[in-house]
Amino acid sequence: MTQPSACESFACSVDTNASLAASDSTPTSPPITTISLSADPTVTDSSELPLTSVDLTALETSCSSSTVAEAINEASTLTVPVSTTEAPAEPKNGFASFGFSAELLEAVEGCGYTEPSPIQKAAIPELLLGRDLVGQAQTGTGKTAAFALPLLARLDPAQRTPQVLVLTPTRELALQVAESFNSYATKLPQVRVLPIYGGADFRDQIVRLRRGVQVVVGTPGRVMDHMRQGTLDLSGLRSLVLDEADEMLRMGFIDDVEWVLGQLPSERQVILFSATMPAEIRRLSKNYLRSPAEVTIRQKGAESSSIRQRHLVVNGSQKLEALTRVLEAESSEGVIIFARTKAITLAVSEALEQQGHDVAVLNGDVPQAQRERTVERLRSGKVNVLVATDVAARGLDVDRITLVINFDIPFDSEAYVHRIGRTGRAGRKGDAILFLTPRERRFLSGLERTVGKPIDLMEVPSNADINQSRLDRLRQRLTTAVQEPASEPQELALLSEILLRVGREIEATPEQLALAALQLAVGERPLLAQGEENWQQSGGRDRDRQRDGDGRRGERGDQRRPLGQGRSGSGLRDEGSAPPDDQMDRFRIEVGWRDRVKPGNIVGAIANEAGLNGRSIGRIQIFDTHSVIDLPKGMPEDVFAALARLRVMNKELQISRHEG
Repeated sequence: MTQPSACESFACSVDTNASLAASDSTPTSPPITTISLSADPTVTDSSELPLTSVDLTALETSCSSSTVAEAINEASTLTVPVSTTEAPAEPKNGFASFGFSAELLEAVEGCGYTEPSPIQKAAIPELLLGRDLVGQAQTGTGKTAAFALPLLARLDPAQRTPQVLVLTPTRELALQVAESFNSYATKLPQVRVLPIYGGADFRDQIVRLRRGVQVVVGTPGRVMDHMRQGTLDLSGLRSLVLDEADEMLRMGFIDDVEWVLGQLPSERQVILFSATMPAEIRRLSKNYLRSPAEVTIRQKGAESSSIRQRHLVVNGSQKLEALTRVLEAESSEGVIIFARTKAITLAVSEALEQQGHDVAVLNGDVPQAQRERTVERLRSGKVNVLVATDVAARGLDVDRITLVINFDIPFDSEAYVHRIGRTGRAGRKGDAILFLTPRERRFLSGLERTVGKPIDLMEVPSNADINQSRLDRLRQRLTTAVQEPASEPQELALLSEILLRVGREIEATPEQLALAALQLAVGERPLLAQGEENWQQSGGRDRDRQRDGDGRRGERGDQRRPLGQGRSGSGLRDEGSAPPDDQMDRFRIEVGWRDRVKPGNIVGAIANEAGLNGRSIGRIQIFDTHSVIDLPKGMPEDVFAALARLRVMNKELQISRHEG
């Protein structure tokens, strides 16, 4: 019998392109979701070879084993996978399996990406095929790279009109997405990316559009302005991306998005990404996307979430005090505090500045240039706390953010998801704390259903918690200063000389000098938190709950009390009963329940002004229009005069000695 030659045996192998074309033309074939071809002869994974099938069984039946081996050796140029006992070498970068160009892979590696995330593994092959896609994934899962990389891979650098348009709900997100495109295109010098958004120079955007760009990232309003004036030519557009579509719906941009979709070429790729899928977003997908691939990446349970979520219940009037305590106790590198209105952002930032925090504000009244500087200061560490409204902070992606505080409960569950998504991004750990008033606790279960996990209860940090955190931070600062001196060698030598000179002059030991230096570093502010913590007790919260909400319920309750009676920590009592202790004098102050004052407000104000420890202040009785307070005997006249002018709840105390 004549033995077939090796060439004859391999001549019957199926051609790759013909095989793929045949599979595409078969009506019953499922849509291809992943195709990974490689022309690299060093690749050993058979799923990445251009040769789709080789019938080695047929060879064995017609050839001896030695002949088969010779045939395989002779046909090695065809890159036939041969089973060996050694494990195949892993690719250096997981993105190489997508078939990206060397320039794009180099840029990806430069960004520190080595393995694609789940959303990238699922979406990139589909987008490389040119398919429409609906992606549902939480923020911080890598979805920007999931659409940016395949769209960059399919760009034609010679075409100078926009080929990719990305619509985002906010200016901040537009800048972030444009920055990501530029990072991935660093090795593609002919590719130009332009962010266009309101608040920036319109004429400058026109000039840059005329020079030629391939990728435009913008907000719906400014994109529509350019389209109407004819300065944005989308006739050659290949792909449209709707990023965070649910947020555009919530902000009222869906009509604008549909208008833009109606002006685009009939043949184009549409990509929709959204953290949630409301009915309106599904309608948009059905009307404007053609047989889209659907990719859903869900985080199931606490094990898959990188964000620890907690809540605390505090009366509305005590939220600022609780906030300062949380910031003191939580050792966070960067913090975003979400407030409901612009006015609240200003009030919160001013209160925190008085406590010594480095604070910046981001709301709708902040000009765009200042907003960009604020974000950069937060990113560089010059600002540690950002107080922002939802819209202003939309799309922020700052690695330093380790804690998100919801000072006000968001309007809906989707907004909560977006807020906490500012931390714990791309697998990093993060914390989220939600402030709830007693009347808002009924909304907690809805938020827990949305995130798919319980939001644990936490207590407002106590003095002990705050003190421990302060000591830990001081110890860490001291350790860092020793291990990584911030001063120049010349300055260190001068400081060392000062220590030696002072030590010789006053005969101080090194330990005494070090202790004095630590005291200078701590400053005038007491190292340890002191004062009353009665406002944290459940009894106080229960009483406050009766007056929570619009504040009028407490007034109605007071009006039903007999004239001449007041309320104190132990209930109703006559003003003249329970005389002060021997070491106390009783005083009257002109603030009461009608001024919505609480014992904590009075204790805090008087303790700070008089330099008293909170425990030194005695019984407080609050009445409709005034209050009675017991203070230590022998109060100096200058302190007494200062207290008379002191304001609580925006009203002077007008303190006077109580007669009765």
